[in-house]
Order: sequence, then C-alpha cells, then structure tokens
Amino acid sequence: MRIKDVLQAKQHRDVVTIRPEAGVRELVATLAEHNIGALIVSSDGSTMDGIVSERDVVRRMHSDGTVIDNTVGAIMTEVVQTCSPDDDLDDVMKVMTEGRFRHIPVCAGADLVGIVSIGDLVKHKIDQLQFERDQLDSYVHQS
Repeated sequence: MRIKDVLQAKQHRDVVTIRPEAGVRELVATLAEHNIGALIVSSDGSTMDGIVSERDVVRRMHSDGTVIDNTVGAIMTEVVQTCSPDDDLDDVMKVMTEGRFRHIPVCAGADLVGIVSIGDLVKHKIDQLQFERDQLDSYVHQS
C-alpha cells in the first residue's frame, strides 16, 4: 500500500494552511473549524514554512500560559519530515512512530499534495485488512 492510496481514500483532501504571523487563537479556531489536528504553515499558501499542531499549543501552554497570545511562527516546527505519494504506508508509519509525530505532509517534488495523520494510515490499513479478510472468508465459504 502506498501513501497515494491513503490520499485518494480520504474524504477531505484539501490541505489547510495558516500564515506564520497568524495568532495562536486563530490557529486553535481553524483547527476546531476543520476538525483537524495540524496545519501547514505557509506565508504564501503554496510553500511550506513549517507545521503546527494541537500538541505544539498544549506543550507550550504547560510552560508558558501566555502562548495563546503568541504567533504561529513562534510555536511551529520548522524542520518538517515529509513523505512522497509513492512511499510505502508501513515505512511512513514507522517514521511517524519513531519520530513521535502524528501528521506528515505529502510532497511530490516541491509541491505539497496532501497531509496524512497516523489515524488516516491506521484506518486505511484496517480497511485493507478487513477487505482481505472478507475476500478470504468468501473464498472459503463459497459453494
């Protein structure tokens, strides 16, 4: 299974971005509005400056209660691990698990083509295993 298969199966394929100068309050509102856990940080809407997640907000809130008054650029992760649409799903799951992050942008060359979460990958894997199980069950029980 490839990452492109996961992207094709996703109900919402749009990549939501936020500007680095946006406030953390706007970040939290955008995450809630779209019911997602991370946003790509982009000053122009097409290039990736970083990534920011719910986890970034919560971790900083623990040490700095004024984080809500900060900018996205001040709390984002600037060095972003990415994957390719042709990458193997299991390999990407391993990278995400070892790196302890839950969202990974998908890039085709320099172009951002999507973002997947560990939940997206697990769901796709479970769906695939369920399909295979059903096929085997059907084969075993056919008359």
